Amino acid sequence: MTAAAGNQMELREAAIRAHYPAAAVLLTGFDHTPRLGKARAPEAPAPERSPGIPGRPRFRSTTPGLVTRPTARPEGVRLIDRIMGADDDPIPAPLEATVLQALRRALAIALAMGETYAEATGLAELKRANLEGRLPAPRAGEFGELLAAEALVVLHVFANATAFLLSPHMTEAAIEVGTLDEVLTDNAPLALHGALWELDQVLAQLDGAPGRLVAIVTAFAEQLMEKAARRAETAPRLAPFAGASWRIEADKLTLQGFTPARAGKGPALAMSFKKPEEVIGNHIAKYQALRLAKMLMAYDFGRRLNPFAEIGGFIFTFMGDGAPGTGKTTLIQMMAGLLNDYCAVAGYPFRYQNFSIDQIDSYQGRSGQNAKAFIDAILDPAVIGFGTIDDIDQVAGKRGDRQSSAGQQEVTAVFMQAFAGAGTVVRGNCTFGMFSNYPEQVDDALRQRAGARFLVDGPQTREDYIDILALLLGRNHRIPLGDHDLFAAQEIRRAVSAGFAAHNLPQEAGLRAVWDRVAREVGPLDSIARLGAYLKAIHEADPRFTGRAIKNITDAVKVRAMDFELPDEWMERPELFLFRPYDEKAAMIRELMRPITVEMVVQEINRYADSEFRYADSADERAIEAMVRDLRRAEAARRRHAEGRV
Repeated sequence: MTAAAGNQMELREAAIRAHYPAAAVLLTGFDHTPRLGKARAPEAPAPERSPGIPGRPRFRSTTPGLVTRPTARPEGVRLIDRIMGADDDPIPAPLEATVLQALRRALAIALAMGETYAEATGLAELKRANLEGRLPAPRAGEFGELLAAEALVVLHVFANATAFLLSPHMTEAAIEVGTLDEVLTDNAPLALHGALWELDQVLAQLDGAPGRLVAIVTAFAEQLMEKAARRAETAPRLAPFAGASWRIEADKLTLQGFTPARAGKGPALAMSFKKPEEVIGNHIAKYQALRLAKMLMAYDFGRRLNPFAEIGGFIFTFMGDGAPGTGKTTLIQMMAGLLNDYCAVAGYPFRYQNFSIDQIDSYQGRSGQNAKAFIDAILDPAVIGFGTIDDIDQVAGKRGDRQSSAGQQEVTAVFMQAFAGAGTVVRGNCTFGMFSNYPEQVDDALRQRAGARFLVDGPQTREDYIDILALLLGRNHRIPLGDHDLFAAQEIRRAVSAGFAAHNLPQEAGLRAVWDRVAREVGPLDSIARLGAYLKAIHEADPRFTGRAIKNITDAVKVRAMDFELPDEWMERPELFLFRPYDEKAAMIRELMRPITVEMVVQEINRYADSEFRYADSADERAIEAMVRDLRRAEAARRRHAEGRV
């Protein structure tokens, strides 16, 4: 171990490779009696061997002063056999070999880090004293605490390194491995035995085919990391590890205490990205998406908090609605492309996932598990996350709707808890977008958990239609443009100003009637009292307009107070803003803030209430149309029956 810049230390390659034999033995086979965990799948009988062919050696601890538990499973835990036995091919598939190499490397790194920790804290000397029978009785408590701390260090480093090393091979597959119970902290060897026993159980329970193997092992590693980090929050004697960082140059891996290694997260994103200039119309939605992408980049990985989330104005969830073909998919592609490019420049891990109808499963509970895995993947504080739920009216069931399947109801419950539940923590590293052609068919409570509304109405003006035609035709033509300033109407500031100004008055007839009545009774809405009277009148007209709606409106107003765009230069040169300390970033943001005005509040009330009235009117109109169709069918059936044409 050598000193590097600051308090960063280098974990020598020689120290890691010295533990390769012990790591290989752990993967080859060892015996373990589960203490807390329960077997997930029936144990396969030990393979028969011909006489004279020796089995693989069992693991025997060489750590001074420690004795492992007695054996109980004669067939043991054999991860090499488990992984290579996932199919009938005796030759390991490339991904199987990759996983085994990563596990051996991660185990060796963890053992080397445990050894480093033991030397730095005096645990190594206490182990020798315990082995020789000269451990002083007053130090027995300290010895136990240090052993538990070393176990947590080794567990977290093993899981962290595994996820890091496998990250280049990750896919978008969402895997739920369940709860890991066999997390033992008596000592480091026993801790690794318990963790590997759990991994063996997970692989036995799930389909460990090569196509899913990396996803399963990575999901297990992330679950183990989280477990170890939570235990470490209350465990003593961990400061020497938690307060420093180690660099493993061969893997480009930096271990910073119990923080997941950022570079090990997020697969490469395969998507057809769109540039902002390729989004025609949808001015307010495009503007908010542009700003939200830059807001996410302000997230501080060290503090695990975004200044925008602390100051106010961060959009955690939003609803994008509009008719088919108005540009919802294009908006998703634009925002994902911006985040992907920004993160590539800054060296941040970016994770995008979409939750769609094909993740609704016929097995009870599986749909909810898929939804929870999706939420957890995006919420991961070690990544910049963007999660989308396309056609949410089909994915999430409306409560009380008999046409909704049990799986859709499960998804609704998971999303409601995740987006605004008792345990929801908004760190500012991710955002969720719900998109629908029929938002009125989304459960009311779930829809109201969308903090912002993006009306995706597509091209609207003559200029918009000329621009989109010219864009989609491309350059392989000689048709003259004519009397038109190409893309001038898409100038974002001018278009957005006009878009917000349109909400100085309500646009829906039902809300306009409420506005006119309140204006006659109280006069201009120029005070908090008069604005409150307007809100109460809206509630009387639509009882669904509750306190959550007011919170969403005030959040939108705070977003307007952040009505500035972080300079492009800050994204292109991360040292100007992104890499600054958290407090400096917060101060830079506060300098750009605008004061909240009455005009902002009125516009945001009207924008939000217009959307709710639009949803209600659409739902009523669709219900009336359905009833009219049924009446017409019934009348035609009676007429046909009377005429004897049955």
